[in-house]
Amino acid sequence: MLAIWLQSAPSGLGSLGSLALPILFFVVLYFLMIVPNQRKQKKWQAMLEQIKSGDRVTTNGGIRGTVLTIKDDSLILRVQPDGVKLEFVKSAIAAVTTDEPGA
Repeated sequence: MLAIWLQSAPSGLGSLGSLALPILFFVVLYFLMIVPNQRKQKKWQAMLEQIKSGDRVTTNGGIRGTVLTIKDDSLILRVQPDGVKLEFVKSAIAAVTTDEPGA
């Protein structure tokens, strides 16, 4: 009877050990994927809040232009070579570009 009890005892600890592996996996996944994405999202949101008239921006579609006016959730860009004015939502802005010398 004692031998049966000793054989069944480690199975309780084994189930606890098998539960620790998935928990550890999700913790590592959180720190490797979710936290960096949240930082990137905050940085992008801060960039959108700092856009002002005259900035050169690039949209997600690859269109480059100069900001003319800014509204609550959109902005109007002037696109070269013909100076066409296009309206974009702010979430379509991928980056604020700078004119580099020699480029």
